[in-house]
Amino acid sequence: MAAPCTVLALESSCDDTAAAVLRRTAGGATEILSSVVHGQAELHAGFGGVVPEIAARAHAETLDHCVEQALEASGLGLDDIDAIAVTAGPGLIGGVVSGVMCAKGLAAATGKPLYGINHLAGHALTPGLTDAVPYPWLMLLVSGGHCQFLLVRGPDDFTRLGGTIDDAPGEAFDKIARLLGLPQPGGPAVEAAAKEGDPARFAFPRPLLDRPGCDMSFSGLKTAVLRTRDALIADQGGLTEQDRHDLCAGFQAAVADVFAEKTRRAMAAYPQVADQTPVICVAGGVAANMMIRFSLETVSKEFGARFIAPPLALCTDNAAMIGYAALEQMALSGPSGMTLAARPRWPLDQTSPAMLGSGKKGAKA
Repeated sequence: MAAPCTVLALESSCDDTAAAVLRRTAGGATEILSSVVHGQAELHAGFGGVVPEIAARAHAETLDHCVEQALEASGLGLDDIDAIAVTAGPGLIGGVVSGVMCAKGLAAATGKPLYGINHLAGHALTPGLTDAVPYPWLMLLVSGGHCQFLLVRGPDDFTRLGGTIDDAPGEAFDKIARLLGLPQPGGPAVEAAAKEGDPARFAFPRPLLDRPGCDMSFSGLKTAVLRTRDALIADQGGLTEQDRHDLCAGFQAAVADVFAEKTRRAMAAYPQVADQTPVICVAGGVAANMMIRFSLETVSKEFGARFIAPPLALCTDNAAMIGYAALEQMALSGPSGMTLAARPRWPLDQTSPAMLGSGKKGAKA
């Protein structure tokens, strides 16, 4: 039986500054003692998206306050912490650096071991935290910067089955919101508008469904919405509110249909384990979209699979998932140490070819 372990975790890969305290008991159960998230939506609202420089500065100013609040909420002090975990990538490099440097300072001051965690692993392992499901499971990780199907066999065993070859869905939602004059962040705004719209009014494409495999594309779908908007403006002299609602509903329905069909294809690679129900999971910020959740839940029923969508607070970026990933990976490898470096790119599947190309800093996805 392993010794109990308490972890202080930090997350700052994009525009959410977060800290959390988690405890794993000797019996293996994991409890979230506290989870604090400070969003930056107001700071970026006037720019139509996240501004990396503003995000990095906000992280540097907020991280220590998040840590204090997380410790206070947990009822613990730094002396009660056994290890420090931090997102070391991938993400906006300024934010990742802010988190890594803060974590290094805490580790150096306390003498606690430091663990650098892949942000994507945090999302991919969340079902183990929320539902204690055994490996393996199929994960659709879908957010503002990432979109991929992963077969999760263990804390450090990920196989990418497919992903986006261009825009991430969250990025596409943000762009559609800007095209239609809706507020940012785009995901919630488009979903709210779509509730009042007719998804069948416009015949938007379902990209790459005519090709085998699990890869996806959302750039062409975004362009189709743009052209439809421009045609409406040319014919009518502008857009009505109903036009906006219908455009959002059609776009959202197309995204949901693509996810549903690609999930069916991904299930073909799911390993059959005796006496174990297949598990289909979704995580990431776009997993908050209820239509997308419903479409994936429908596919799960087709395969007799269990469907898991974590609570919304654990779908979006948070430090609790980073702490859990650290607890899972501690048994497999030692701490990262003070040489830990921030990584803007860090694919989970190290063996599959890069989907979006590579540069001097490594594969993008």
